Amino acid sequence: MATVLVIDDDRSLLRALRVGLAARGHDVSVAVTGEEGLSKIALACPEVVVLDLGLPDLDGLEVCRRVRQWSDVPVIVLSAIGLEERKVAALDGGADDYVTKPFGMAELEARIRAALRHRPAETAPGDEVVTAGSLAVDLVHHQVSLGGEPVDLTAREFDLLAYLARNVGKVCTHQMILGKVWGSEYGSETEYLRVYVYRLRRKLGDPDGRLVRTAPGIGYALEPG
Repeated sequence: MATVLVIDDDRSLLRALRVGLAARGHDVSVAVTGEEGLSKIALACPEVVVLDLGLPDLDGLEVCRRVRQWSDVPVIVLSAIGLEERKVAALDGGADDYVTKPFGMAELEARIRAALRHRPAETAPGDEVVTAGSLAVDLVHHQVSLGGEPVDLTAREFDLLAYLARNVGKVCTHQMILGKVWGSEYGSETEYLRVYVYRLRRKLGDPDGRLVRTAPGIGYALEPG
């Protein structure tokens, strides 16, 4: 299925995850410190990283921030703290998902599947590039430009923008976006959207939300310009 690196200093949990994920077909490696985890990410290039926030040498958020300087590997954070502000901090630091301990193996497996999911562009002939003012979103080649200048987006940021672009001018609800971009297992993680919309606006020079508009309590829309 996938190569998964688990970074956690709880050796009992590591054994359980190694056995449970291997039984589901994954190739699992482990690291017990942040530094060891960073080294293995760089050398082994895993397809998914499962990262505990409470590591003995580095805060998990710092590990995630360092990874994001040079890699787009999906990072699923594990934490015993389920507070929304902690989730937002992790997502804002570059994590793709957040799982609260204790969790079931089926839930973690579903999160890994969602992290690995790559949807083909749902485009019709002639609709490969969507424009909104000076913004151009190439749905086939996964490229974005603003005023003719390329915009560097992560894979998840592009997926979010592409979904809004396919529905340009229409309000997409939180549930619609989460289901299409993150997967059917998601529906209430609206803090994910807040973080990623903030990132998009920052990269698109749209701090006031005039391009990526908020429909309060409903969702978001990409304005046609």
